[in-house]
Amino acid sequence: MAVKEKQFDYRSVILVLLLIASLLVLVLLHRNTSSENPVQQVPVGVGLPAPDFTFPGLDGKMVRLSDHRGKIVLVNIWATWCPSCVDEMPSMEKLYRKLQGEKFEILAVSVDSMGVTAVAPFMKKYKLTFPALIDSAGAIRMGYRTTGVPESFIIDKNGVLVQKIVGAMNWSHPEVLRYFRDLIQKP
Repeated sequence: MAVKEKQFDYRSVILVLLLIASLLVLVLLHRNTSSENPVQQVPVGVGLPAPDFTFPGLDGKMVRLSDHRGKIVLVNIWATWCPSCVDEMPSMEKLYRKLQGEKFEILAVSVDSMGVTAVAPFMKKYKLTFPALIDSAGAIRMGYRTTGVPESFIIDKNGVLVQKIVGAMNWSHPEVLRYFRDLIQKP
């Protein structure tokens, strides 16, 4: 009696694998071109329009950079685990309070992976009142081409990047305050 051997159909297996690989490529391409990216992908540099972004604040409401046109905006990219960031926060609060009511805003974008869970207690502990935005995925780091934290970007009333600062800074120094007031006074 002859035993029939089952033949393995390699062509079917290869076809299924190619189909799966094609689907994966399509999913990845869609993911990378999705309009849900919270940071506009444009060239970054002094004299160029700052990349627009949208992130939730601590209250969950979405905050968009371009909604602050007409104001000087200090965008600070930071994290609660960064010692230099912690050091500069009190001086940012002083700057914020001195310029409150003027055409000025701070948008502190946290890249903490734990999001609100890490940022809300931090803001409360240090009595910080300027807006903190949550970017748990760190999308702003790619959009603004940062190399670490903290990094800050000063954006004029027209949405143009006028200065990039790498590292911590004393934001409450009188010359810094004068610099911002000069920018605010410009038409």
